[in-house]
Amino acid sequence: MIEAPGTTEAGKLLRQLNVLLEQESRGQPKVCGLRLMEAAHDNGLRMTARLRDFEVKDLLTLTQFFGFDGETFSLAVNLLDRFLSKMKVQPKHLGCVGLSCFYLAVKSTQEERNVPLASDLIRISQYKFTVSDLMRMEKIVLEKVCWKIKATTAFQLLQLYYSLIHENLPQERRKNLIFERLEAQLKACHCRIVFSKAKPSVLALSIIALEIQAQKILELTETIEALQKHSKINARDLTFWQELVTKCLAEYSSNKCSQPNGHRLKWIVSGRTARQLKHSYYKIAHLPTIPETGL
Repeated sequence: MIEAPGTTEAGKLLRQLNVLLEQESRGQPKVCGLRLMEAAHDNGLRMTARLRDFEVKDLLTLTQFFGFDGETFSLAVNLLDRFLSKMKVQPKHLGCVGLSCFYLAVKSTQEERNVPLASDLIRISQYKFTVSDLMRMEKIVLEKVCWKIKATTAFQLLQLYYSLIHENLPQERRKNLIFERLEAQLKACHCRIVFSKAKPSVLALSIIALEIQAQKILELTETIEALQKHSKINARDLTFWQELVTKCLAEYSSNKCSQPNGHRLKWIVSGRTARQLKHSYYKIAHLPTIPETGL
């Protein structure tokens, strides 16, 4: 069961959850705009779901390369979808839009010392536009999202659900529920436009509920039901999105799905560029990767 808000750790987590749930409906993409992309034909003139998904995979590759956390990626996807669901973007401008959303998310979620230079970001992404172009696009994106960068993301809710569930799980069973695995599954879902139509709370709870079923942690069934009720999630909606998540993860782990990887960036940052980046501000010994989902 979920404890009522109080002075306990669970109480603090519930208060955080309540704030995010209250703000959930704000700062989400327009579903009608997402559907237009899904219905659009790939003729090189209009934005399509396929192009959007490819761009998100590029943003995931950047997230991996720089070692940023899932919240940065989740917010970048949110900004991209909010913009694309409002604006008619020509495919040739998608790279600049995507990188602008990514940069805004980075500056919003990361410490200043971890924020890369715009010139480096453009260079390793292999784009031809300039820093001035990126800054202009940033301003356009900000105007279209009404200067509201922050939004409730599925990653934030996944973290809170996970923490609340751990509060109700015996110590010896906690090793069966690994957050990195859940995060990797969320990233895979973000790479499909269909999941941008789901409420962040529904997507997050769908992922964690499915993992609990897969790990056969039966003692958490009541906790999931309590979180569902607390989050005011309809049982039919949860079942619907769980089915889509199951299908997505099955395809993602098979050869049917083009999975994000660092091939593009590994090529462009070899040699001098990689050394410059490393000595500038990234004290990492190797490129971060998404944890294996084991699916």
